[in-house]
Amino acid sequence: MAEIPYRFVTDSRVEELIANHGDLEPGQETEHAVVIAGRLMLRRVQGKLAFATLDDGSGRIQLFARANNTPEFDQYCDLNVGDWVGISGVIMTTKRGELSVRVDSWALLAEARRPFPDKWHGISDVDTRYRQRYVDLWVTPEARQTFLMRSRMMSLTRSFMEHRGFIEVETPIFHPIPGGANARPFTTHHNALDLDLYLRVAPELYLKRLTVAGFEKVFEIGRVFRNEGVSTRHNPEFTMLELYQAYADYNDIMNLVEELVEHLAVELTGSTVLAVGDRELDVARPWRRATMIELIEESIGATLSLDMPMEQLRAVAAQHEVPFKDSFGPGKLILEIYEKTTESALWGPIYVTEYPAEVSPLSREHRDKPGMTERFEAILAGRELCNAFSELVDPDQQRLRFEDQAAQNAVGDDEAMMVDEDYLRALEYGLPPTGGLGIGMDRLAMLLTGATSIRDVVLFPTLRPEQ
Repeated sequence: MAEIPYRFVTDSRVEELIANHGDLEPGQETEHAVVIAGRLMLRRVQGKLAFATLDDGSGRIQLFARANNTPEFDQYCDLNVGDWVGISGVIMTTKRGELSVRVDSWALLAEARRPFPDKWHGISDVDTRYRQRYVDLWVTPEARQTFLMRSRMMSLTRSFMEHRGFIEVETPIFHPIPGGANARPFTTHHNALDLDLYLRVAPELYLKRLTVAGFEKVFEIGRVFRNEGVSTRHNPEFTMLELYQAYADYNDIMNLVEELVEHLAVELTGSTVLAVGDRELDVARPWRRATMIELIEESIGATLSLDMPMEQLRAVAAQHEVPFKDSFGPGKLILEIYEKTTESALWGPIYVTEYPAEVSPLSREHRDKPGMTERFEAILAGRELCNAFSELVDPDQQRLRFEDQAAQNAVGDDEAMMVDEDYLRALEYGLPPTGGLGIGMDRLAMLLTGATSIRDVVLFPTLRPEQ
């Protein structure tokens, strides 16, 4: 085998060649010389002629080799599907009109030592697709397109935020205290400091510290980590967009979310109507807004409230086979009833508003409804997309909420938060009225690409150990 070169300089991409020469007549040979490189995705030899398909990531084009023109023709014919090659030659079309590059010289750039699926068969086993994404992206064009759309979605989101005056920041991934969401954290240990640390479950508390510091509009797009199960909607590490806007409330954030999603849908798909499985979802503004209590009543016909006797709430839960613990207060029980009887039937887009304070430790109490908070979740295509609220700004109330969470944690709720004294100290310096938001960008990518599993929009999802 010839020695693999240390570098190979190209001057063209396949997509450019197709765009510039796609109208050539059959049987034409041009004088336009190009240098391209990529993988061989198909190969067939017919006597003194050899045809192959080269994929450079931007597109696929035919390679046309003649025994009397191509150096080391026999070795060229022995190349395998999956080999990386560099090709120099001129643009031409075959007698059948197939746009091609004539192989005037070639170089082997990398050998595929494992059998490479050809473009007709791809990878049929789903688990193998996720484990061997480095192969899947070559042989499954739909997978490549999904991740190109995801990349574009991230870029458009950043532009959207910056256009509205937000600045992008980076906050710690190692947290001394887990906080910002009700979730079970991953733990680790820093040897030099002899310090237990947690991978962040949310960047929320650090971003709000920056709002205290005078950054009126901040956002972060980054990884968060939750030590929980995996499903078609959950991966232990995932990407969040979190933002905070001073002088805003949850109504302003609702307007921002639907504006962002509509913008992304139009830019990426050309329409506000998205195909989700065998159904459609129109994300055009405005979206419906309804309280959790209203939606429960629509679903099961029961009118619930925080003032109802616990016996009545438990009877409703039992009637609808909703499990509960004796420690649940009325707010927690109402949330459980909503999640088990109502949430899965919502298609949306819809904002579910007014969550009980008992289950919303960082949300500001509703200005007109004691015991409820100015919090919402957006449901699109039956999936929760985001969580947001008017932020709790009172340090005394926040301390009481933290202490209640810590008590729940002490009796076995490993998703409950702890008391974060430094965050309370920051609030004592003054947090202005603020609206905050967390969007799961993986779920947003699922929505925009039509994917049915989060693993289809995460390049390397978390999987069970390979047997």
